[in-house]
Amino acid sequence: MISTIQKWGSFVRFSHTVFALPFALAAMLVAARDHRGWPGWKIFGLILAAMVCARTCAMAFNRIVDRKFDALNPRTKNRHLPRGQISLASALAICVLSAAGLIAASYFLNPLCFYLSPVALVMVCFYSLTKRFTDYTHVFLGLALALAPIGAWLAVKGANVSFWEILQMTLLASAVVLWLVGFDIIYALQDYEFDKSHGLRSLVVAWGPQNALAAAFLAHMIMCGLLLGFGLLCRFRIAYLIGWLIILGCLALEHWIARRRSLNWINVAFFRLNALVGVVFLAVVAAEVIFQGGFKLR
Repeated sequence: MISTIQKWGSFVRFSHTVFALPFALAAMLVAARDHRGWPGWKIFGLILAAMVCARTCAMAFNRIVDRKFDALNPRTKNRHLPRGQISLASALAICVLSAAGLIAASYFLNPLCFYLSPVALVMVCFYSLTKRFTDYTHVFLGLALALAPIGAWLAVKGANVSFWEILQMTLLASAVVLWLVGFDIIYALQDYEFDKSHGLRSLVVAWGPQNALAAAFLAHMIMCGLLLGFGLLCRFRIAYLIGWLIILGCLALEHWIARRRSLNWINVAFFRLNALVGVVFLAVVAAEVIFQGGFKLR
């Protein structure tokens, strides 16, 4: 049983949930400040279930539609579908079941989330097709990831959101888009030669590695500005500022690694540093919510 769980967790890269989940939970805490930062265990559980289902569906869909390219790419040829460790029928089943799980979780959250759940499914899956026709595939992945904080906010408030909250959501979602664009460009460096020779598109292929890295650095610097603006709109103070400086340091180190070290170091920059960015952001937002109004589990 453990080996089966590990196999399926590896198939959908469950560990990468750490990228979107902290931003979703941080948005949940800010949206629930009227309730002292906690929306209740039911809403929290449904948000968590929706997040896991959405990401599982998106990753399974990605593995399904990219399975032929994965089989040809030396970096990905040992993935589960190319090696036959997981059948195509099983992959389709988990994709469909996780999509149904997202819709079900959204139904029990509120009507707005339920009505928007099919749109969310289309957006999180559509990214996997974009590398075939646009250089801006990273932007589509960023938009998919940015649904996490927006969805969590709407899960708490439903349609009862103010203009101020819409502005806060927009800043946070935009920051997530640019964060993803920046680190996905760095990740795409690994497949530059393969993508170029097989007609797959990305900004790395279109602009070349050095120009694409410059664009990634610019995206991350703008992202930091947006995160600072988000903190100001939320009236966050010293804890958030400290976290913001740590995030800035993580991103600077990530770009140093991408430019100065071999491609073997990219996974360090991609996973560990970006996971730390998300965890730090969630921690300082939670701290600010606690400091501002107290925190009470309901």
